[in-house]
Amino acid sequence: MGLGARVVAREGRVPRISYRWDRETDILTGAVNRDAGEGAGLTGSVELEGNDGSFILLDVRGGVICGVEVVVWPDVRTVASLEPPRGVKDGQVVLPTRRSQPSVAAVEVDTALTIETNATESVFHVRVGPGRRAEVIRVADGLLVEVDEQNDLAGLWLTEVPPFPADEPPR
Repeated sequence: MGLGARVVAREGRVPRISYRWDRETDILTGAVNRDAGEGAGLTGSVELEGNDGSFILLDVRGGVICGVEVVVWPDVRTVASLEPPRGVKDGQVVLPTRRSQPSVAAVEVDTALTIETNATESVFHVRVGPGRRAEVIRVADGLLVEVDEQNDLAGLWLTEVPPFPADEPPR
């Protein structure tokens, strides 16, 4: 099942996303630092559930992504030369493409999830479903969203991710 996504123009500056790691759970959380705007879509959460038990949660308001959490990681493949795409356009991506019903606060999507990272683990590329041609939109400094030719969510790029916190030295 795909997740409908609509690219819309952005008014004003692109917001910034701040990432933080939970040392105890290995959860990576990203939150948009200011109002991401509001579109005509779901307000609640989009749960991307991988076939392998992996789990990524997108916080959305009016369909606009306001946060991301990588809760249960699929196998992560390191690609030394992995870099985010260049020359992407700024915009918003509204998920899903239709306004949610008043009683619907979450959408669950079962799909294959794969993640690649660079050698320093500062860039993560999350692929939703099979690899395919997609347009890349900067929805926040540090967060790029891929939308395929069928207007479905195809992936995410998490950039400028801080290093995982080192273990505390013994006392």
